[in-house]
Amino acid sequence: MRWLVGWSSAAAGAAGLGSAGSLGYDGETLHPVGSQLLWGDPDPLWAVGDWRPDEVRVVKADEQNRIAVLGICGASDEELRRGLFTARGGALRHLTNWPGSYTAVVQVGRRVTVCGDLAGARPVFHTPWAGGTAYATAALPLADLIEANLDFGHLAALLAAPDVPAALRDTTPYEGVRRIPPGHALVLRAGAREIAGYDPVSSLAVSAPSADPDRAVDAVRDALVEAVRTRLAAPRHVPDLDPGPVPGMGPAERRARRGMPVPGIGADLSGGPASATLALLAAGLPGRPGTLLGHGTGERLLAVTFNDLAVGGREAEVERAGALAADPRLHHVVVTGGEEALPYADLDGPLTDEPGPSLITAGRHRARLAAGSADHFTGHGARQVLDAHPARLADLLMDRRRRHLVRPVAALARADGSVLVPGRVYGAARRLARTPYRAGLEELAERLMRRRFEEPKGAVGASLAALAWAAPGPAARWLTGEALAEVSVLLGVEGDRSGTGVQRPGDHRARAALARYAADLRVLEQSAEVRSQRLHAPFLDNQVVRACRELPEALRVRPGARAEILRTVLEGTGITDLPPGWGTPSHASSAAAARAGLRLSAEPLLDLFSRPLLADAGLVDGGVVREALRAVASGGSTVDGLADLVSLELWLHRLLSRRGTCWTGTPARARAVPAGIQRRRDALASGA
Repeated sequence: MRWLVGWSSAAAGAAGLGSAGSLGYDGETLHPVGSQLLWGDPDPLWAVGDWRPDEVRVVKADEQNRIAVLGICGASDEELRRGLFTARGGALRHLTNWPGSYTAVVQVGRRVTVCGDLAGARPVFHTPWAGGTAYATAALPLADLIEANLDFGHLAALLAAPDVPAALRDTTPYEGVRRIPPGHALVLRAGAREIAGYDPVSSLAVSAPSADPDRAVDAVRDALVEAVRTRLAAPRHVPDLDPGPVPGMGPAERRARRGMPVPGIGADLSGGPASATLALLAAGLPGRPGTLLGHGTGERLLAVTFNDLAVGGREAEVERAGALAADPRLHHVVVTGGEEALPYADLDGPLTDEPGPSLITAGRHRARLAAGSADHFTGHGARQVLDAHPARLADLLMDRRRRHLVRPVAALARADGSVLVPGRVYGAARRLARTPYRAGLEELAERLMRRRFEEPKGAVGASLAALAWAAPGPAARWLTGEALAEVSVLLGVEGDRSGTGVQRPGDHRARAALARYAADLRVLEQSAEVRSQRLHAPFLDNQVVRACRELPEALRVRPGARAEILRTVLEGTGITDLPPGWGTPSHASSAAAARAGLRLSAEPLLDLFSRPLLADAGLVDGGVVREALRAVASGGSTVDGLADLVSLELWLHRLLSRRGTCWTGTPARARAVPAGIQRRRDALASGA
């Protein structure tokens, strides 16, 4: 795991400072484990983990005016220098306009600004420390620093309403550690905190702009091409290209045997449009598409397709991938997965910064990524930034654009086969358009209190359920009444605090869904991490997210809009020969894999919930969860929500069995676990 951490003191020479490049507090001198100091006192900043040399850049005007950029950033040093001078006046947005995926930290005198991203894939966390503020791009190091206890209210909200910002607020799993919202920056002035937004948000009182569809799609194309080009242009610094002699094996075979990626550029390749678009763009753009056989230009890009033999039903997808891989610029590798690659099959793994449903599929993804390249493109996030959330139908009604509802509603009617669908969907969209945000939160709070979790089935049912300001999560049905009551009260308080400046319902739900997805993708990257590999998700870059947000809602809501947009993107770069059926969605195989994995791993999961920590914390009833697992294993019941429960239980076990800390210092600091977590662990063990 790679992260940056810094501290802003209340005053130069404050008691919180230790020796140069360290923190001093209560007789301890601390600095992060495995860190490199980017700049020192009075407001030190460290980069921690296996950052590549090209991923860490510091540009200085002088010792008190400097900018650090960590990650893949397309700005030149001169552009960073100009950005630093512009930031002196307090401007922020330009710091997030460069192509790539990065975190920017600017110090101007005693003012420190840390910019988060629009999606939430590169978050920023903060906590009070020694009279100032400590900040980081990971929550766990800050929890270690302050010896934080677990925030079980946050964990309850993660299960009850994971897509509702009013329920999660700015909290984390650790008490006292806060996160800044996507699209915001943390501004510290001599230790004092301020959260500042840098991107405009559409208001209820303002109609959505009627952007030209062709121009908007062209902007998406330009942003994607620039995102891919930025990564191709980055220097390659991959350590241990040859991991050592093994009799009878070449360098590539030795790397594969030791779980290390092939040097060069690669991409996921499947029948889905997002990953295929990135693979074709990366193979077609000038630069260094791959170095499979050496280190020159013009060699092939490594394209990886995962074929799930344990479930089946993906033959058409693999066939389309094979047709795409006939391109001479691509080298196609098919990774086959059996029962060992099913969800829930591999419950071992590293401790991640936060919990997330991706923990139960980490082994599945690791098998695919291990066959990939050192720099590997993925299509993650395309659905969230390009597709229309069903609640956007209410936005169209608010703008009096009813005719644009015809095509999506007709598609739902065909899928359901009922003539009643148009009336039901239109009625739900009309209600949402007329419902205030506060009333939407109150409705969700009442549903949680009364345990009303029944939802209509099928595609129409999912769309109707999404036509609301807020909805319960799939795991809410398993929570205890006490946990649901706590979240309900919280929603009531947040509803009272909410003013009139709330986004439009569709835009609000889409941003929340993107933030939740980005947070879980971050969990996936940490849990399925392959040594020396970098995963690239260009669809979550700021510039791509901005371009996608300019797409007209009328274009988004059309059936098959995502595939059509990406087809147009490829045509704009000269790629037109796509196989029949390209872009066909395939969700059924994922659901089938989850069910098969639950049946196969029923016994280990029952053991996991024999004395669940979630039950000791008062969040679930262990017996009810075991009953649900047995029902799924016997072929009945639903799997919805079980991934959230299992992953959170796994994460708690990994956290509480952890040894060590993110900080080095005096022996007093080098204890097994932070004192706050240890106290909770002792309480759980004693049944208190």
